[in-house]
Amino acid sequence: MEDGRKARGQRSREAILTHAVSLASVDGLGGLTLGRLAEAAGVSKSGFFAHWRDKEQLQLDTIEWARRQWVEHVVTPAFQHPAGLRRLYALHQSRLRFYADGVLPGGCFFFVAQVEFDDRPGRVRAQVAKAMADWLAVLRTQAEKAIELGELTGVDPAQLAYEIEALGEASVTHARLLDHDTAFTYARRAVLQRLRAHATDPSLLPED
Repeated sequence: MEDGRKARGQRSREAILTHAVSLASVDGLGGLTLGRLAEAAGVSKSGFFAHWRDKEQLQLDTIEWARRQWVEHVVTPAFQHPAGLRRLYALHQSRLRFYADGVLPGGCFFFVAQVEFDDRPGRVRAQVAKAMADWLAVLRTQAEKAIELGELTGVDPAQLAYEIEALGEASVTHARLLDHDTAFTYARRAVLQRLRAHATDPSLLPED
């Protein structure tokens, strides 16, 4: 009986966090309210308080849930490709696919979170910054691996990771404010051309 209650409690918590990430991708972490989340997740307010006693902890847990979602949809599929150049490009493609498929109503949780908290010191800002740094590290590591394998030459891994990240971010707002399909096409093509220009064997990557 106790295990059943714990399982139900965990399912309730996960349902709330899933809705929290979706809502925050539109209105930011500051827009998370007890009423909206309880209604979206179909739980009572008392049930909500069984999981969180303050808004900051809810925000921190929402960031962590968004990280898990990012790993599931972006990182894990890309890691099915060989390490190095092909995995680096696959990470960029997975990210753009995550946006294009409309997994989140606001496009990107972390894009909204970083704009919201970039000038607000505290635990929430620190966790958003860590998530961004970890993602850049994943990109940089694959660039370093590509160099180690002799697949890339003449590039600074940290610089390359920064450029890939910048193009991914740009696609979020361009897709929503200008042209959805063109934004992702340009972002994909820009990274592909950059990688092919420095690849020792361009045939490892698509031509276009």
